[in-house]
Amino acid sequence: MIKHYVPNLTARIRTTACLLGLCLLASPLLAQTTRTLLHCGNLFVGTTNDLQRDMTIVVEGNKIAAVQRGYTAPTAQDRVIDLKNKTVLPGLIDMHVHLEMETRRGGAIDKYTQNVPDMAYQAAKYAKTTLLAGFTTVRDLGGTGVNIALRNAINRGLTDGPRVLTVGKSIATTGGHADPTNGSRRELMGDPGPMEGVINGPDEARKAVRQRYKEGADLIKITATGGVLSNAKDGQGPQFNEEELKAIVETAKDYGFPVAAHAHGAEGMKRAIRAGVQTIEHGTLMDDEAIELFKKHGTYYVPTIIAGKTAADSARMFGYYPALVVPKALAIGPKIQATFAKAYKAGVKIAFGTDAGVYVHGYNAKEFEYMVEAGMPPVEAIRAALMTNARLLGMETQIGSIEPGKFADIIAVDENPIQNIRTLQSVRFVMKDGKQYK
Repeated sequence: MIKHYVPNLTARIRTTACLLGLCLLASPLLAQTTRTLLHCGNLFVGTTNDLQRDMTIVVEGNKIAAVQRGYTAPTAQDRVIDLKNKTVLPGLIDMHVHLEMETRRGGAIDKYTQNVPDMAYQAAKYAKTTLLAGFTTVRDLGGTGVNIALRNAINRGLTDGPRVLTVGKSIATTGGHADPTNGSRRELMGDPGPMEGVINGPDEARKAVRQRYKEGADLIKITATGGVLSNAKDGQGPQFNEEELKAIVETAKDYGFPVAAHAHGAEGMKRAIRAGVQTIEHGTLMDDEAIELFKKHGTYYVPTIIAGKTAADSARMFGYYPALVVPKALAIGPKIQATFAKAYKAGVKIAFGTDAGVYVHGYNAKEFEYMVEAGMPPVEAIRAALMTNARLLGMETQIGSIEPGKFADIIAVDENPIQNIRTLQSVRFVMKDGKQYK
């Protein structure tokens, strides 16, 4: 039996080797990939303030291979996308979204009625909506952990959505803005701890950061002050002491995490800036001292004007929010645009972010309109959502502009957004990672 099978095995090995050799000889032919040529009427590359006329973007695989003047003639293997009557831009970046949720009347009850699979399916829908709105990269600043699974599913090609960097679960103090048991009856409140993102004291603060690392988060988010939509009374007081903030930021640095801080009130904002956070979200009640701290420490401000306006509008509808939320939304929401105007004029660094989920997903680009209304030139508002955000994410060599070697994240709109910023609210073409979605 042994003598019978050994020669056959040897023959099979020889045959396999021959076939492998033929495959290797043929590999240059198999390696030829179809290029995609995007013929662009106007092109905003993201590194300058002007548009370039009659340009071609050459895409190979998921990368930009070249940016060429004129309309490059295709070869027989090339695919051509005609955007000659469009303005083409890099894919937009939103630094503040919540892909697990979306505002609706009575939505506060969802945490008691939704199962994790329910949340996951709706998160997948919101992610696709965001991508089709032209936002090819987002920073998800808080959910239950479904956002981590969503990021992984998108990366594996199981569902469509933007490139996601996520905090997983935000970190709060007991009763703070991101305490998941706020508004529950006492039997359901329990005593959540670092595992659930709730801390009291420096040791628990460090443990909560390490737990986020263990769960696969990309960065850390803290709720440095009270918030508008949490079912708790205070919307602006500081909710961490200096020692807790220092422990979070130092531990986050050890693990390579930047820290984003939700903050409405001035005192909590100033504590977070002094502790070394990268961004302040909302910043509604910042005072002159806070502005000087922003500038001294190089901290970025993410305004989320659209969320403030939407929350205030929703609060005027009877029964939309719980009773504790309504006065906070009416008091805080309308002030964010004016705060943004003050901060911008004072020279605070601005990053683009919207708090999507507080408003209906897909309307992220409305934020540009509000920024321009408040005095920021359109080109600066656009660049805040491109290279500014790319640098904050540590991805400036990969996204944020249309340059060779970067991911082929590309969108197109009908008009010149520098002349009409509202055109960004009607994106006609979306490509992410070299794949066309719209």
